[in-house]
Amino acid sequence: MQLTMCEPTAEAVVMEPPRADDVLESSCGVGDSAASLDDVTADAANESSEEESTGGREAEVGAYNKVCASTKTTEVPAEQTSNTQTVNVQRPNSLSVPAAAGPGLCTSQGDAEVKLRMGDSGLAAETPLTVNQMFTLAVERFGDYTALSWKEGGEQHKSLNYREYYQTCRTAAKSFLKLGLQRYHGVGILGFNSAEWFIADIGAILAGGFAVGIYTTNSPEACQYVAENCKANIIVVENHKQLQKILQIEDKLPHLKAIIQYKDALKEKRPNLYTWAEFMALGEDEPDAPLDAVISSQKPNQCCTLIYTSGTTGPPKGVMLSHDNLTWTALSTSRHVRLTDATQAQESVVSYLPLSHIAAQMVDIWVTMRVGGATFFAQPDALKGSLVNTLKEVRPTAFMGVPRVWEKMQEKMKSVGAKSSAVRRKVAAWAKDVGLQTNLTKMNQNREAGRTPFSYHIAKKLVFKKVRKALGLDRCNKCYTGAAPITKDTLEFFLSLDIPLYELYGMSESTGPHTISLPEAFKLTSCGIEIPGCKTKLHNPDDEGNGEICFWGRHVFMGYLNMPEKTEEALDAEGWLHSGDLGKHDQKGFLFITGRIKELIITAGGENIPPIPIEDAVKEALPLISNAMLIGDKRKFLSMLLTIKSQVNADTGDPEDELAAEAVEFCSRIGSNATHVSEIAGGKDRAIHTAIQEGINKVNEKATSNAQRIQKWIILDRDFSIGGGELGPTMKLKRPVVVKMYKEQIENFYKELATPTTPDNPLPPK
Repeated sequence: MQLTMCEPTAEAVVMEPPRADDVLESSCGVGDSAASLDDVTADAANESSEEESTGGREAEVGAYNKVCASTKTTEVPAEQTSNTQTVNVQRPNSLSVPAAAGPGLCTSQGDAEVKLRMGDSGLAAETPLTVNQMFTLAVERFGDYTALSWKEGGEQHKSLNYREYYQTCRTAAKSFLKLGLQRYHGVGILGFNSAEWFIADIGAILAGGFAVGIYTTNSPEACQYVAENCKANIIVVENHKQLQKILQIEDKLPHLKAIIQYKDALKEKRPNLYTWAEFMALGEDEPDAPLDAVISSQKPNQCCTLIYTSGTTGPPKGVMLSHDNLTWTALSTSRHVRLTDATQAQESVVSYLPLSHIAAQMVDIWVTMRVGGATFFAQPDALKGSLVNTLKEVRPTAFMGVPRVWEKMQEKMKSVGAKSSAVRRKVAAWAKDVGLQTNLTKMNQNREAGRTPFSYHIAKKLVFKKVRKALGLDRCNKCYTGAAPITKDTLEFFLSLDIPLYELYGMSESTGPHTISLPEAFKLTSCGIEIPGCKTKLHNPDDEGNGEICFWGRHVFMGYLNMPEKTEEALDAEGWLHSGDLGKHDQKGFLFITGRIKELIITAGGENIPPIPIEDAVKEALPLISNAMLIGDKRKFLSMLLTIKSQVNADTGDPEDELAAEAVEFCSRIGSNATHVSEIAGGKDRAIHTAIQEGINKVNEKATSNAQRIQKWIILDRDFSIGGGELGPTMKLKRPVVVKMYKEQIENFYKELATPTTPDNPLPPK
């Protein structure tokens, strides 16, 4: 999925996997159990050739309300109206359209309603549903089918069917209400994927609150911001480690009424602190009527979930998603990728990516619910070694991995394959060549190629089927990649193994997917085509057709909570969502991402990192640093280019070798006699090198996630300048130019056999 979840106002955000780098700091789990391309060819002659199975209102800006309002309003009935009426709404054409009474297309008020972007026909005209309505429909159709499954204690299998799942969520909702959850207030959820995570999420929605995922890697301060912003009444934590973060900030959260820990025994008993069992017991004997009253008052055009994204220069933004955003996007996506209803053949997925990210929520919770699929929970150490074991056990029919997951699989298979015999390596190389050429032919729809070559069937038997089985993907005909751009090399590697990776692209602000590749609509490096009922517009295209990608559809978010100005930046006068990404279409309508307008770094694991705050922090910590440029786009970790403050030629404005007075003073203070840049660059001066590393360490200590730590750095030979090309006329850093100029130094960061580590941020070897 190139779900490059982009924050339109300041950054490209996935489907925000989020902060996937936070959970991709170790091997994705292919491990020693993964077969190499060569090993799987052994004893092939003896095998049969079986075929693969297939909160209170905040004041809005008056003028902005006029922008958000449009020519017609869609009054969406509350849930007590059994037949929710579909009203066709035309898109506003310009700012000159007068504001109409009733809700507009967007808002920044948590308790407000919006007008849905209904279409005249097709999926865009489908009847809006609340989360409860979609869930009850699933219970009616798939009540006895497994909904959630997990291992308890590492061995004992447990599961809930859809009927049990729904009743458990209702019990949780009643418990939330008994604890004092108020309408339009948050329930923060801080922990690894589990049945309790899902139940808390949906229970919060049924009870009229906001479901709010919080990244497990967040610092206490980052947790505090989210909890304050959403007026969290209740916070659900996984274990003692996460509990400690909340206890540190508890006295700074005026709306907080209770904390619930859903794993492990409590190490201490405190007022308003509950185990999961104690929490669920609160609602077991509560009457249904109060909950039913809350549910019946809910409308599809009201907010039910908040997804928090990282801000480039300011605080995180709470992306408000409505009931309709979730339920309609789940419908459109499931139709687009042709998922089957459980009554025909049940789909199965493995839940392991961070649920605070819309990508994981959409795949694991909502799309799966829509078709009655089964969600299996991976172990907490999934991305540190056990994921492949779960995949082999579950054998999912659909699987989404961020690029880093696919890269780790690729690296492990190459590593194991290199140790194989010469014969096996030759067979594997031959099979990969056959696989790549055959699949490229399919992709290009070369009808003159005729039937699939016989060599492909041989390669499939000797290699492809065994690789899929070793990865646990033998039943999986829908493998997706998203959250960050993926390299062509990785795409071709898996394509050569007969495992096409279908890219997705979207944003938190588009409830996840906007475009998705399909088996019959698939091109390498393309994000595919729009899901049904959605539209794409390229704003201000250049001569080559590259323009800012803009979205339209019922998946477009309501607005940013309590941030009217940021909402206005994201959504234009006609209601189009601006992604901040540059893209273009080919002649057949495939979307290609060609760049980003904003200076957001998206790592290989899908972490969205604003560089400027980190760069500023380094310069603040180290007074001798003139320029600091963060590197890490599509990379496994962050690195940094540093320049030293030096004298400037009065005539040319070019930097000179002699240090500026401030730099000399700094050097002297730490015991260095350096007076020239040339005495420092390249790590020549150990005292300065040590001081810089200490400064970097201090900046890293304040990082909100492990993925935002600087792992490597280098001091360049000269400072950036206008004349040198690194700076523009207004002294703004020209990042693409710097990347090109210092390509060799940057590549050296990522060349070494071992990836750098820090004590609390172990990264896997390359």
